[in-house]
Amino acid sequence: MSKPLVLAHRGARSVAPENTLAAARRAAELGADGWEFDVQLTKDGELILMHDETLARTTNAHGAFPERAPWRVGDFTLDEIRNLDAGSWFLRDDPFGTIRSGDVSTEEARAYAGERVPTLRDALALSAELGLWVNIELKGTPLAPLSPAGREMVDKVVALVRELGLVDRVLVSSFDHERIRYLKAIAPEIPAALLVLVLPSDPVGYLRGYGAEAMNPQATAYDREKARQLREAGHGVYLWTVNAPDELARFAVDPYVSGIITDWPQRLRAILGPTGYHPGGPR
Repeated sequence: MSKPLVLAHRGARSVAPENTLAAARRAAELGADGWEFDVQLTKDGELILMHDETLARTTNAHGAFPERAPWRVGDFTLDEIRNLDAGSWFLRDDPFGTIRSGDVSTEEARAYAGERVPTLRDALALSAELGLWVNIELKGTPLAPLSPAGREMVDKVVALVRELGLVDRVLVSSFDHERIRYLKAIAPEIPAALLVLVLPSDPVGYLRGYGAEAMNPQATAYDREKARQLREAGHGVYLWTVNAPDELARFAVDPYVSGIITDWPQRLRAILGPTGYHPGGPR
C-alpha cells in the first residue's frame, strides 16, 4: 500500500508564518512531500501567495497603509505588497502556541520579522529547488460564473507552470470549479482538483464533468465509500485540514487517501516514516 503524501498546509504554518518561503523551507526540513498554498491576484495582475481576501491578518498593512482599510489584496500593487512585513505577526500572535510551548524558540520567531509575501514564481522556484510537490489553490467564489479575473488567474498560472517545467510537480485546486473546468480546457496536461466541503453523491461523475484528476474534501466530511470509488477509478483524494494526532494516525493508514494536508507535517511524518513521494502528479 502506498503512503499518503504529507502536504504542509500553507507551508509548515504551525512553526512558521503561513504562505511564505520560510514556511516552505520549514516544511521541507520537517519531511513534508509538498505544500499547499493560496494564490490571489494583485491590483496590477500579479500572482501572490495570500489566503485571506485582505492583507490585515498576516502583514503590517494596517501600519504601512493606515488610510487604506480594509486592505483588500486586489487594491494593492505587487510593489506595495512586496514592501510589507509578512512575518512579525507570527511572533505577536503565536497562532498555534508553538512559541509558548518551546517548539519554536523566540529567537526563531523573531527571525521571521521582515519575511515577504512571495509571488507564485518565487514559491514555485523554491519548491523545485527543495524538491517539494505543490498544491496551488486558486482563491475564488464557488458556484459563480467564470469571471474575467478568474480567467486571468488561470491563464497566468498555466503559463508559469509551463514555463518552469513543473507540470509533474503541481496540482491546481479551487472551490471555484469553473476555474478548474477552464484550466483543463486550456491545459489538459496540468493536474487539477476540486475543493469540496462534502463529497458529492456521484463523486466520479462530478469530478469527470470538470475534467479534474482529484478531489480535495474537507476531512470532517470524509466518506470512505466515496473515496474508494474515486481511488478505484484512478483519481486522487487529498484531505484538508487534518491536525489532531489521532486523526492523522487514522487517515495515514486509509488506503483511499492519496494525501493529507496538515498544519503539522512533522506529526504526520513521524507516523508515516520515510517519504513516500515520487514525482508524476496526483495519484
